[in-house]
Amino acid sequence: MGCKFRRQHQIGSYVVDFCCIEKNLIVEIDGGQHAEQKVYDTERTLRLASEGYRVIRFWNHEVLNLTESVLEKIRLVLDPHPNPLPARERGKQ
Repeated sequence: MGCKFRRQHQIGSYVVDFCCIEKNLIVEIDGGQHAEQKVYDTERTLRLASEGYRVIRFWNHEVLNLTESVLEKIRLVLDPHPNPLPARERGKQ
């Protein structure tokens, strides 16, 4: 899709896993320790959102075992309507 991601990119006091500056998208890959730090992650996500970023999170095992599904979810966030139907197929004439 031509979008560029930076790895381990610093935004304020946070270092995010992956960031697409042009689309204001942050992708976080979470390991097991994140199950115990939900409050911190929620606060962090809210602060990043207040800076104009959208944060999406995936578990490590999703990235490793369901890679195509993860990539598809990222694609949908980057371009939620990649192939809109022609008007006649949406019920409009």
